[in-house]
Amino acid sequence: MLFYENELKALKRSGRYRTREVVDSSILDFASNDYLGLSHNKELHNSTCKELSKIPVHSTKASLLVNGYHQIHYDFEKALCCANGFEDGVVLGSGFNANIALVESLVRKGDTLFMDERYHASGILASQLNGMDVAFFEHNNMQELKKLLESSSAKRKIVAVEGIYSMDGDIVPREVFEIVDTSGALLIMDEAHSSGVLGDNLMGIFDHYNIPIQSNYIKMGTLGKAYGSFGAFILASEHIVEYLINRAKPIVYATSLSLYDTLLAHKALLFMQENCEDLKTQINARKRVVFEELGIEVDGLIVSILIDDNAKVIEIKNELLKCGYAVGGIRQPTVPKAIIRLIARVGQSEESLRVLCKKIAKFVIE
Repeated sequence: MLFYENELKALKRSGRYRTREVVDSSILDFASNDYLGLSHNKELHNSTCKELSKIPVHSTKASLLVNGYHQIHYDFEKALCCANGFEDGVVLGSGFNANIALVESLVRKGDTLFMDERYHASGILASQLNGMDVAFFEHNNMQELKKLLESSSAKRKIVAVEGIYSMDGDIVPREVFEIVDTSGALLIMDEAHSSGVLGDNLMGIFDHYNIPIQSNYIKMGTLGKAYGSFGAFILASEHIVEYLINRAKPIVYATSLSLYDTLLAHKALLFMQENCEDLKTQINARKRVVFEELGIEVDGLIVSILIDDNAKVIEIKNELLKCGYAVGGIRQPTVPKAIIRLIARVGQSEESLRVLCKKIAKFVIE
């Protein structure tokens, strides 16, 4: 018996049906979030494997709180705190889990969560748990956020925004920091797509705006994007991290982040720090190519090209695939209107990016 046959048929009719596709390594990757190309860096991989082979275990074996917290975790957390200016941090299984951990544990009875309407699906899902009070505001509309906070009588106010939004590719306005400070709110900053891409030190939006870290700021970052690994981290005050370790279910109940992924990410952090100027040069060069060929100014490395037609998006994606280029064909409900999502990765050459942009321009003009 096919229990969901009608639902699948409806998805196919609307052009929203999805399938898994095994990666073809011969295709030029302009679809993934491997912004700095570190997933292809064999020196980082080999160094990680060599170092891990010297220790007694190769898996973490348990949760962070039950014999699963290793020196490798501790060292990386401290390195992240030092690089980003936060007091304390904790690593965990994924960015999705990190958002669940933050939202589900921080927003208690009597509190209100103020969330950008374009916040990641993981945060949206978390906001639907426990019957919490949630106020969504128009994407990047700081005046609306300010009014909502001023009119709120909540016990605690928690604001959730992203450094760079994963589908639009735009950055959160600097005003958000002043607004949350004035209202006495906590700030959750999802830096999944800005960490490793923005700032003088490539540490993300706080670095980009040169914002001094305060006790009401919380930074979440992922390791499966610019870091070329897997997992996530949360940085905050010692007080907030202490609370999360005691209340956040994805931290308390999940097996701790693998030793390989943690150590690989630590080595990626060191690589970013040691090669910061060269990486920034390469990032800026790719932004320039995108502007010259598509007329689009981007803050990071996400290029969002509006198509507004589900079938057309898949047609363009498939045609580019035949030419040897992988891009994202993103449809509802992930985005309000269908887009081609191009990642101007440092892992691919400027010339390949330029050729791809010219091809996309032809499709858009047509």
